[in-house]
Amino acid sequence: TECVSGCMCPDGLVLDGSGRCIPKDQCPCVHGGHFYKPGETIKVDCNTCTCNKRQWNCTDNPCKGTCTVYGNGHYMSFDGEKFDFLGDCDYILAQDFCPNNMDAGTFRIVIQNNACGKSLSICSLKITLIFEVCLELIITEELLLEGRIQEIDTDPGAEKNYKVDLRGGYIVIETNQGMNFMWDQKTTVVVHVAPSFQGKVCGLCGDFDGRSRNDFTTRGQSVEMSIQEFGNSWKITSTCSNINMTDLCADQPFKSVLGQKHCSIIKSNIFEACHSKVNPIPYYESCISDFCGCDSVGDCECFCTSVAAYSRSCSRAGVCIDWRTPAICPVFCDYYN
Repeated sequence: TECVSGCMCPDGLVLDGSGRCIPKDQCPCVHGGHFYKPGETIKVDCNTCTCNKRQWNCTDNPCKGTCTVYGNGHYMSFDGEKFDFLGDCDYILAQDFCPNNMDAGTFRIVIQNNACGKSLSICSLKITLIFEVCLELIITEELLLEGRIQEIDTDPGAEKNYKVDLRGGYIVIETNQGMNFMWDQKTTVVVHVAPSFQGKVCGLCGDFDGRSRNDFTTRGQSVEMSIQEFGNSWKITSTCSNINMTDLCADQPFKSVLGQKHCSIIKSNIFEACHSKVNPIPYYESCISDFCGCDSVGDCECFCTSVAAYSRSCSRAGVCIDWRTPAICPVFCDYYN
């Protein structure tokens, strides 16, 4: 009925935040703290989302599952559950020889942590892959130094359903059924499984059914509240001892402070573009813990592994961070290529 002080738009139009009036269907969409114009697309996992009238319209493609193990017993399951588990035995990381798989099993991945020095920190892994074709691959750091992978074939006439490749610093094993295995030849293992494995796998990596709350399902098919009990249920043999997780920084305040200084790169502006998409705090805390587990302060491999793990998670979320420098965890790509 009378004039009102302030900036207003005509009926049917709204302010865009920059002093202009636009139709409502031209309003942007928001993702990860960033604004996107109508018609713009983003990648979320294996799906594409398009901004339309302030809402995201996304494709509904089934995505592959990814399980990651890195550093001093840090796990991220196929369904995204993060937990820490440390043991001194052989454990089933992932397999499809499971009660909930009506099909014949095709693979089993067994890992063994090898502790180093006086602490409980992990230096390297021994990895055994067992396939349906009566074939067993054994990979250790010592074997790789000899330039080979030990292969035990109980049926030489069977057709091999896998291939081994060296990509950069990674050993990559791919099966015809859609299981891909990557190892950085240190303490990081990444397992990819095709969507066809959904709900058909089991082990420390979980069952890949889209629900993280049942990821701690034991070998006896019960859901365990204790991570330690869950992990111990996947031991290959019951004779080896159980290890209880300890705070490696508790009696090393100097290392803890130094670890916080080094690991702060994860929370710094270098990774700022990723912070809204992948929570940096669990990776930061893992980094400090691993840093305290290193025998010598100058040994930065523990630190590099944790930062690289966060960088990989950012990359999967669609944010590629160029964080390595000649002074910080360098990788000599020219040599590997």
